[in-house]
Amino acid sequence: MLNKIKALKEEIEKSQAQTLEEVEQLRIKFLSKKGEISNLMNDFRTVPNELKKEVGKELNLLKSFAQETISNLKNSFEAADQGKTGIDLTLPGEAMKPGTRHPINLVKNEIIDIFTRLGFKVSEGPEIEDDWHVFSALNFPLEHPARDMQDTFFIEKDPDVLLRTHTSSVQVHEMEELTPPIRTVTPGRVFRNEAISARAHCIFHQIEALYIDENVSFADLKQTLTYFAKELFGEETQIRLRPSFFPFTEPSAEMDVSCTLCSGKGCNVCKGSGWLEILGCGMVDPNVLDSSGIDSKKYTGFALGMGIERITMLKYGIKDLRLFFENDVRFLRQFASAL
Repeated sequence: MLNKIKALKEEIEKSQAQTLEEVEQLRIKFLSKKGEISNLMNDFRTVPNELKKEVGKELNLLKSFAQETISNLKNSFEAADQGKTGIDLTLPGEAMKPGTRHPINLVKNEIIDIFTRLGFKVSEGPEIEDDWHVFSALNFPLEHPARDMQDTFFIEKDPDVLLRTHTSSVQVHEMEELTPPIRTVTPGRVFRNEAISARAHCIFHQIEALYIDENVSFADLKQTLTYFAKELFGEETQIRLRPSFFPFTEPSAEMDVSCTLCSGKGCNVCKGSGWLEILGCGMVDPNVLDSSGIDSKKYTGFALGMGIERITMLKYGIKDLRLFFENDVRFLRQFASAL
């Protein structure tokens, strides 16, 4: 047995290979389950007991020697291939850069967080709606221009099925299904038939809030708006309300905030006025409450709504709305620090 071990070691020492395939053949010949070293291991049973210790030691040394020799042959070929390609296959791969949240989602989540601290819950609804939930239940007259093809994407006619033009439709669902008090904030994507430009798009995002309860007043609305503006834009932010008109609120108002870029002194963004318009609001029209089955003599409420793109543009100083939809990684990476 010792002579066989010595002869096999000499054979391994003289082994040569010209390719990796030949190296693999040597491994199979000497180290596989049916290889020559395994055969010697099987013959070990016939070795006399007084020689087992010596023979066993030599067998283990032979196996280690064969493994090291074949490994060195394999490494020499891999090193040669690396020199030809110029690529070190043992190096770790390049780490993938982590993604970032979209600026629209960053601002949307921030707004939702402000209103949830006031006790509002988040409500969502379908983007494909009927006329009742988008227009009729919200006190839009039949001749209102928003119902025209020039302003709305209609899918079917008689009955009208359309892409919602505002998230107020979700508020109608909430008023129909819930009993006051109702506090809900409704974020979502909306659609209007508008030409795409730096200031407008046919797809954009809104977030609206609705509060209905007994004895809700315009003072509650103003207090909520003041808190919201200071939380979103900073403690020094001032607000002002200007009379306006919306079919679903009466009285109605537009809300401006003091320009965050010039601190109200006047700049190009605010056109020298020191103020920026950010949302519309008002007390829920009694007709809207009655249409949804809520007693307008017992309950009152306020509603407010804003475009998330506009808030985002003001907050981050973005001048072209189209950037939000182009998925340019260079643009999106700028908001990694805002996470």
